Amino acid sequence: MSFYFLLVKLTMNFKNITLSLIFLSINLQITTNQQIAQSQTPPPVNTFLCPAQLNSSIPAIINNPLFRRVRWGILIQDISSQQTLYSQDAEKFFIPASNTKLLTTAAALKELGSQFRFRTSIYQEQDGAVRIVGRGDPSLTEAKLKLLAQQLKQKGITAIKNLILDDSYIQGDIVNPTWQWEDVQSDYGAPVSSFILNENTFSFHIAPQNIGQPPTITGKDNDEIQQWDIINQAITVPRNQETSIEINRDLSGKTLRIRGQIAANSQPYVATLPVIEPNQYFLRRFLTILASEQITVDKTSISSSENYQNEIAFIESPPLSELLKETNVNSNNLYAESLLKALAIKKTKQQNLNSADVGLEVLKNSLNQLGITPDSYLLADGSGLSRRNLISPEALVKTLQAIAKTPEASIYRVSLPISGKNGTLKQRFRNTSAEGIVQAKTGTLRGAVSLSGYVNPPQYEPLVFSIIVNQSDQPSPVLRTAIDEIVILLTQLKKC
Repeated sequence: MSFYFLLVKLTMNFKNITLSLIFLSINLQITTNQQIAQSQTPPPVNTFLCPAQLNSSIPAIINNPLFRRVRWGILIQDISSQQTLYSQDAEKFFIPASNTKLLTTAAALKELGSQFRFRTSIYQEQDGAVRIVGRGDPSLTEAKLKLLAQQLKQKGITAIKNLILDDSYIQGDIVNPTWQWEDVQSDYGAPVSSFILNENTFSFHIAPQNIGQPPTITGKDNDEIQQWDIINQAITVPRNQETSIEINRDLSGKTLRIRGQIAANSQPYVATLPVIEPNQYFLRRFLTILASEQITVDKTSISSSENYQNEIAFIESPPLSELLKETNVNSNNLYAESLLKALAIKKTKQQNLNSADVGLEVLKNSLNQLGITPDSYLLADGSGLSRRNLISPEALVKTLQAIAKTPEASIYRVSLPISGKNGTLKQRFRNTSAEGIVQAKTGTLRGAVSLSGYVNPPQYEPLVFSIIVNQSDQPSPVLRTAIDEIVILLTQLKKC
């Protein structure tokens, strides 16, 4: 497993990071910042630019020798007049990374409405069986599932002869077949199905023991740990030594191999992995919750039915307006994929139809009505995790412009991160002229970085922009710094 994957997979407390890793991070940041500083001088914070100056200021950034092998796609327009202030390969295809979510959330808002909620229902069958129907709620937690169990108890149900899980609402692959293996075994690539609980992930701790001994593996729920065959080849090393842990999952999904070392005085790691079988995971957790409410279950089964009549309990997700915030502000892949599959609700349910495929078709029709032609993008998923996604900066800008003219414009816009304030932009643009006035969606894959959204220059009209970098051998921080410099230029525009 790569070091990159390790950093993504392990949610570390700051106390867990060793001095060597801190120095590595610091040295990387210093090196990349020095590289850019030596080759170009950022504009002073209080300088104002005429729009025509962008034709020389932006090339000064993107033609840096560091980027001689890089593809840039850029489009900057006035949001109302659609006047183009700068364009470079705006009509060409690029791998957009999580900028894909801009299209998915725009279509979801248009088709489902801001008040749409996912509903998880329990029905009483004529033969006394209890059927729980999952509809792909990405926000469902064990706390909310407990509320569902409590509703059953309030109805006087203390014994269930047959608990049926109905997973027919979402059809087809639960993991996108175009995702890479390192993504599939990461928490950000969790499966999306009719039943989603705790974002279909589980966590466990890796804690040091006596020097020379393997660390202990414990979980919040040991039932989940017991579902895996764990090969623990890690070792506890003396205090203050470097901690380096790798976690691999085999292709069958049943074996975890843990390698590396952990310092004797370090705090436990919290590792988060995707579940393999969402139905079984949901069932195990729900049975535990039912037992805590003194509700017994004789047997369980999984089957589908179209005859839902006697609903006796239900829970709902927050409204779509809130789900969009989690999707875009925090760039949540599972939420985006769930929303894509929810778009399939607009089509009549037909057997053997892949919900994601139907969702993509609905998305295409929805965007077409907004004026975004299907030949300007090509999607394989709703989150941007697939490298088969291709979107032009022009398509992203047109989407942002079109949604800004709808009654849902404010709902859509508030779902985007704010520069220097929250989400994936919280640490960017601080102490610059762009802080607090940029709302944009980030995107990052290896070799691809993107940023698209809105900016409100104090001395100019509101703008919409899309900047995508592809085929780069430079570290992502270097690419982000260059993109941010372009955006800072936009905040300094004035009418001339």
